[in-house]
Amino acid sequence: MSHAHAPRTSAVLQAALDAQPGEQIRLGDLVEPLHERAFGFLLLVLALPNFVPVPIGIGAPMGVLTALVGLQMLLGLSRPWLPRRVADYRFARSSAGKVLGFSKPLLKRLEKLASPRLEILTHRRAGLFSGLLLVVVGVLLALPIPFTNWPIGVLLLLYGIALMERDGALLLACWLLSLLGIGVFASASGALVHYLRMVFF
Repeated sequence: MSHAHAPRTSAVLQAALDAQPGEQIRLGDLVEPLHERAFGFLLLVLALPNFVPVPIGIGAPMGVLTALVGLQMLLGLSRPWLPRRVADYRFARSSAGKVLGFSKPLLKRLEKLASPRLEILTHRRAGLFSGLLLVVVGVLLALPIPFTNWPIGVLLLLYGIALMERDGALLLACWLLSLLGIGVFASASGALVHYLRMVFF
């Protein structure tokens, strides 16, 4: 099947959810059938909780898992490996359906921006650079930095859409946004360290 006619991301997510029987869904069962699209799928899964009211501290586990996904891309794996505890994580179908329903309008708007182009940037070799950036982005998400969940969530959505839709142009935009965000954080951190030195030393 041509990449141009591959199911759109929102349809893949809905189909993956519909394919699982029972009221409890195992994360590993959702990821396994997706093969090379699983990296993008996982990034979408990790992005969505950032837009839903959840207990404080959700950024830490989401950040660690994002860094784990990035590390596997950096190592050149063709599909993600999930630790048993993560793969066996189960969640209610009703909760997954609510999160997907809440996120679908945004996903559909993002899909209109994406199409298969510059696909060489979505291949495994270029994925090494994506992996490196995602490791850093994951670390930033895990840190207790105020007001970062939404912007990093949007960035992870863009990464997920770009990888699932094989859109190298959108992926290039993700790289630029990642570098910009890392640069802003580094500058802010440097300014904070300088201020603390002036105050305490």
